Order: sequence, then C-alpha cells, then structure tokens
Amino acid sequence: MKTLLNILAFTFTLTIVAQNTYLHCGNLIDTKSGKVLNEKTIVIKGNTIVSVNDGFITSENPDDVIIDLKSKTVMPGLIDMHVHIEGETSPTRYLDRFTKNKSDVAFVSAEIANRTLLSGFTTVRDLGGSGVNVSLRDAINKGIVSGPRIYTAEKAIGTTGGHADPTNGMRKDLMGDPGPAEGVINSPEDARKAVRQRYKNGADLIKITATGGVLSVAKNGQNAQFTQEEVNEIVKTAEEYGMVVAAHAHGKEGMKRAVIGGVQTIEHGSFMDAEVAKLMKENNTYLVPTLSAGRYVEEKAKIPNYYPDVILPKIASTMEVLDDTFSMVVKENVPIAFGTDAGVFPHGENAKEFIYMVEAGWSPMFSIKSATITNAKLLGMEGKLGVIESGYLADIIAVDEDPTKDISTMENVSFVMKDGTIFKQ
Repeated sequence: MKTLLNILAFTFTLTIVAQNTYLHCGNLIDTKSGKVLNEKTIVIKGNTIVSVNDGFITSENPDDVIIDLKSKTVMPGLIDMHVHIEGETSPTRYLDRFTKNKSDVAFVSAEIANRTLLSGFTTVRDLGGSGVNVSLRDAINKGIVSGPRIYTAEKAIGTTGGHADPTNGMRKDLMGDPGPAEGVINSPEDARKAVRQRYKNGADLIKITATGGVLSVAKNGQNAQFTQEEVNEIVKTAEEYGMVVAAHAHGKEGMKRAVIGGVQTIEHGSFMDAEVAKLMKENNTYLVPTLSAGRYVEEKAKIPNYYPDVILPKIASTMEVLDDTFSMVVKENVPIAFGTDAGVFPHGENAKEFIYMVEAGWSPMFSIKSATITNAKLLGMEGKLGVIESGYLADIIAVDEDPTKDISTMENVSFVMKDGTIFKQ
C-alpha cells in the first residue's frame, strides 16, 4: 500500500511540474489584426498555447525549455487546402497506375507527408487519391509517421469519362464501367451512393470534378461534367453526413452549377468571369487559386513527352487566360482560400504560392491570412488553428525574414512545431 501511495505521489509531482516551452519571438504575425508584433513570448503546455506575452519572459522551472527565435518572424502553422499527397509529378505519372501497388504509394506518401510538414505546412486538405490518403491520415494521427494534419476527400467523384474517371486513357478492354464505388456517377442516385461510399471509406470531405481537367487524359478541360441535379444531390448528401464539398472547376458553366449547388470551394477557377465572381461572393463560395500548378505545368509542357499530346492544347488554352482571370478575381474581391495543388508540382514547394499570389495582386499579409486564419475557418477549426493565441493548438512556424517585406522568405521555414512537438529547429 505504501508503495502504491509513493507511486501516486510521484505521478502527481510529475503532473504539477510538467515541462512548458517558451518561444522568444523577434516578430510575431497576428493573423487576426493583420499586424506584425515585436518581441513576444509564446508559452506552450502540451499541445496548447497557454499565453502570448510582451517581451522575452523566462521561467523559474529548470525543466522548462526556452527556444530563441529572436531573429525570426513567427506565425501560425500554414494550411494548404489543395494537395494530392499520394504522389507527385513525373514523366512516368501516366504509367504509374499500372506499375505501382498501393504499398508503393503508401511508402512514397509517407515521405511526402514529412517533406510537407518540414516546409511549414502543419495542416493540409488532400483532394483525391486512391484511399491510401485515409490510411496516411490515420497513421499521422497515431504518431506512426510524421506529417501534417490531413483532411482528405479519399477518392474524388467524377462522371463517366470525366476528369476523375480513373480509367481515362486506358485501352477499351481495361476501361470497364466504374461506378459509385470507384467514384464515378451518372445520376442523382449514383451521386448519393458515391458520397455515402466516401463516408464509409473514411473521407473527411467530398471532392467533385465539376468540369474537365487540364491533366486528365481526355480532350476537354472546360466542359461542365455534372448536371445541376447531380451537384445538388452531392452537396445535400454530404451535408447530411457532416461533410463539405470542394469542386475542381476550370470552365464557367461547371463553376456556376457548383456554386448554385452549394459547394464550399471552387478549385482553380481558370475561366471564371465577372458573372461567376459575383455569384461566388453572393454565396460566400471561396476560390482556391492553385497558381503554383499553372506555373509548373506551363514549364513542363515545354519538355518533349513530359505530358501526353492530348493534354498540351489544354495547357496552352488555360495559360492564355490565367493572368486576366486572376486580375479580375483580385479586383472583384472574390473570397480566397490558400491552396496549391501540390502533387502537380513537387511537394515541399507549396510556399511558392505566396510569391505568385503577391505577383497576382494580393498583399503579403492577405496571402498569409488566407493560409492560416481563413483556411482554419473553412476546415471548421476556427478557435483551434490559424492564430497564435491562448487556447489554440500549438502549430507554429518561423521564417528568417519579415514576409510582409519579403514574401520569398516563406520558402525557407527554419522552425516547425505541430501540436506542441518540434519537428524542425
């Protein structure tokens, strides 16, 4: 009995002297006010921010840890709303589906997840893969592998021959007739079943391909690929299962149907016009610009045989309009969420999006807020992510310079903490 009491007393002692972490921050970005604050100390206990204090305070507890970030600019961990974490671009991409096993994809995705985290992105929204993305999310949550917090759509939903039909480009005897289980629909009834299947498979949200896509092995990259009734049923069923819907969309008509149907975000938006912009503002639908994907694809299209021939005209026609589209988007003040389409370009280079956003006309602070406080709200994590404040999760990063003066510093993250654990210092 005495031994048991001693153990209990020792456990209680450990509890009351548990280690805290003190981050001495030279600059701190307040994503609520949009201001850069000077000389702050963040106190962290476990995975939670306890307080943010003026000046550089210390602790009398010898077990507490003090980290010197006095020469850095500190901000909340970044959130990318559009990645494909199971793989990334390569000249063999269109052959990989015939040569790689799911176990191969799993090992690659684990390395990608760690690379993404070390680049400062502590949370990502994965918008379509094979289902390995669900297992990866769970492995990260259990601490088996390192990576960002993942919200995944599991497998994207498309229509027969549409952008998310996994058999596009195959010879006819291999095409078969994929259906809702594989994420391919052709009616409101199919739509309902496909959403329920994603829920059953462990998805956190739904992703649809409302129009054709640039990189799918099909000739049309703009056409609307769902009826209004199908979109409506997808959104309605998703809401019933506690999920939101993201819509890949390049063409105007597909965007209109998606916005009218009630999707949360439009991904890409290449051929958007003022009419669609107005509709998005009226419905509080956010655009995820994915500027990085366009820049990278345009460069790779110059390399012979990097992409199949059917894709090249789609790349050319899309790139012709992008500058004008995003000038209009900035002018019209369309709601914006930060997202990159990482996987179309190498993972870990997500922060290039900040540079492209500033070049397009958004301010550095706007771009940072879009990747923190804005995206946290869209993920339903308002009050937990996207802000450095008491009670928030300790997802914190640091860069060497002040990004409001030099946005390129976002590419060089020197400190990464996720859930109170330091992964890079």
